[in-house]
Amino acid sequence: MNLLLAALVALPIPRPIQEHERAPVHQAALDYVTAVYEAKPQLIERSVSPDLSKHGFMRQADGTYRRGRMTYAQLLEVARTWNADGKRDTTIKEIVVGDVSDQTATAIVRAAWGYDHMQLAKLDGQWKILNIVWQTYPPR
Repeated sequence: MNLLLAALVALPIPRPIQEHERAPVHQAALDYVTAVYEAKPQLIERSVSPDLSKHGFMRQADGTYRRGRMTYAQLLEVARTWNADGKRDTTIKEIVVGDVSDQTATAIVRAAWGYDHMQLAKLDGQWKILNIVWQTYPPR
């Protein structure tokens, strides 16, 4: 019996990957970073749920991290202002789509400010970012 239980525990959990949904999930994450990089808040409106919950950890000069929260309205303002003058470094842009099911997905965005770990949901037929946990880059 113990051998059977061990074999069952060792089996991989099937992940229902929906390959045809990967591109729209990628697009939602791309819209998010492009909105901030190019001062286009309309892309936030297209890709992020107004129910957004965003939590972040920003490294301080003393090596500690300061925790912060951001609302949907605050994210719209960041998209309007963060690079409004077009002078920020926007060369870092990498998106990795993780698991994709029929209603939920994950993605990671690497951008100028650090890493955004995202959870997305398909709402009214469109992929929207619901949750983000982010942090600035760790020390090298």
